[in-house]
Amino acid sequence: MVEHCPFKAGVLGSSPSRLNPPARFPGKRGDVPARLLDGAAIATAIKNELEAGLVSLKSQGVVPGLAAVLVGDNPASQIYVRSKVKTCEALGIYSERIELPATTSTSELKRLVDELNARDTIDGILVQLPLPPQIDAKTILLSIDPSKDVDGLHPMNAGKLLSGRPGLVPCTPAGILEILDRSAIAIRGARAVVVGRSDMVGKPVAILLLHRHATVTVCHSQTRDLPAVTREADILVAAMGRAAMLTRPFIKPGATVIDVGTNRLSRPEEVKLAFHDPTAALEKLASKGSVLIGDVQPEDVREVAGAFTPVPGGVGPLTIAMLMSNTVRAARLRRGMQ
Repeated sequence: MVEHCPFKAGVLGSSPSRLNPPARFPGKRGDVPARLLDGAAIATAIKNELEAGLVSLKSQGVVPGLAAVLVGDNPASQIYVRSKVKTCEALGIYSERIELPATTSTSELKRLVDELNARDTIDGILVQLPLPPQIDAKTILLSIDPSKDVDGLHPMNAGKLLSGRPGLVPCTPAGILEILDRSAIAIRGARAVVVGRSDMVGKPVAILLLHRHATVTVCHSQTRDLPAVTREADILVAAMGRAAMLTRPFIKPGATVIDVGTNRLSRPEEVKLAFHDPTAALEKLASKGSVLIGDVQPEDVREVAGAFTPVPGGVGPLTIAMLMSNTVRAARLRRGMQ
């Protein structure tokens, strides 16, 4: 459950009133809907391209292999791992789903990673995060062979990304760049603002945008007057994990908004806070038991932005597609193929 949390005074500013929304920004007609950036369609195109490359690899006797390691019984993690293994099967990538009990220790998990590092049939190792609290996640990520680090989180791959050298790039940031490129969103010279500074999304996507000649600002919980900063963004990336946090005053009219958030609401009061008109969402809550929403208020972004990614159906499908792409890339690089 993710609980909607209004902005804290003195940290992120004051929450705009839901009862008295601010006047519509100039520069974008209110009757012109924002362009929806269909992440699912882009992910399908990428997987179709991968299938063609896999035919060539298999003709040379190479079948890329991915090991997905799941520790414990976190329901969301189980869904993610299941989706990744299912996509491998659909593409013809060899995959193994390895499940360990929630009581697994750091040394036990590291021993498994060491075994996978030594197996030539495994090109990619994915340890699903978050891990149980008794496991030192940094130790585990550091133990993964950088050439098999398909999540792109090993310090060696992070260093390659920072210095602009070829390597394995974190999947979600790589997917965001694919969305922008394949949707003909100009990056060079654009003002980009990233809200969130995680190692998995915020920092790497900022570096990728910087390498593409955007002027990049990274915001976080200590940023002063956050709406004033985000309103300058031609490209706004929301990746902080707070349901519907970015509302109308945060969005520059006509901006491209990439919503990375996946917040699950499970109580009617949460839904009523997150949506201006919660009717449809409350019906979904009643039938499904939860409602998925991003970090951007969905009704506001449709009215103010020029283009946006929906939740669900935006960044999520690209994350899995880029994991497949990284696995194939790792298989090629490990064998000295271009």
